[in-house]
Amino acid sequence: MNRSWDSLETFENFLDSGGIVEPVDEMPTEYRQAVFDFIEMHANSELMGGLTERDWIPRAPGLRHKMSVIAKTQDEIGHAHLLYMVAADLQIKTRQEMMRDLFAGKSKFHNVFHYRAKTWGDQVAIAFLVDAAALVSQQAVFKNCSYGPYKRILKRIIAEEGFHLRFGEESVLRIAEGTQIQRSMFQSSINDWWWPALQLFGPDSKPNDLLLRWHIKSERNEVLRDRWIQKFVPLLQGYGFTIPDPDLRWNKEENRWEIGPIDWEPLKRTLAMGGPDSARRISEASESWEKSSWVREALEKVAT
Repeated sequence: MNRSWDSLETFENFLDSGGIVEPVDEMPTEYRQAVFDFIEMHANSELMGGLTERDWIPRAPGLRHKMSVIAKTQDEIGHAHLLYMVAADLQIKTRQEMMRDLFAGKSKFHNVFHYRAKTWGDQVAIAFLVDAAALVSQQAVFKNCSYGPYKRILKRIIAEEGFHLRFGEESVLRIAEGTQIQRSMFQSSINDWWWPALQLFGPDSKPNDLLLRWHIKSERNEVLRDRWIQKFVPLLQGYGFTIPDPDLRWNKEENRWEIGPIDWEPLKRTLAMGGPDSARRISEASESWEKSSWVREALEKVAT
């Protein structure tokens, strides 16, 4: 059924009552753009995350870990293409246009994929901290998402991201029970990835955040960030590792962990494509895209 609304107020009342919007509906232009931007960034992030995993297929320690990294790479790239498909249905950009913009540095992807994974410890930190932060965010979107295709595809993505987190948890446990060299390596990775993972949630949500108002997201950034902190501070400490925050403290009165001030400048630099590894990541992704052009051309010929 193709639905339309006679005013923005009527549309928002529909959303507030739990209504689900479909691609055939005549949604307000601002809503369509907001949903598209949100999904495009998610798709870009899944693709760049998959390319990060791909780099570690030949470098993972042992066959078992190589198989896990291959599976994770396949999942992330698959998530990206599912999300590009959902975004393309909004008829703002085609899938090809979205990918060209990504490789030209014209569209955004999450801050954590602007950093280089230098050691296997970094890969474990990504699976344990970053994947968990992404999962917390995705679960919150799925909870009350007003755009039907995105909500439905998130159900599958969340299930597979849960396996990635399990891989991270198992790997951390193995390292915690390993040698001092392994533990030192992972502590160094925690030092490097704690703040980028925490910043993935973004600054505190603005009072007039349209993503919250239109039920594209269901919870404020600071709420999700705090939920992640309350879980992972005691987990890492329980494994015998330290949190790289000199101002971290336990608030006895409120029975919760409190962190120090967050420096948001690194996040701003990544969103401006000026992160520590932004140029290399985009360049290599663009090169891979160009090298695979013959596959797309062959498929187009078969289709016609």
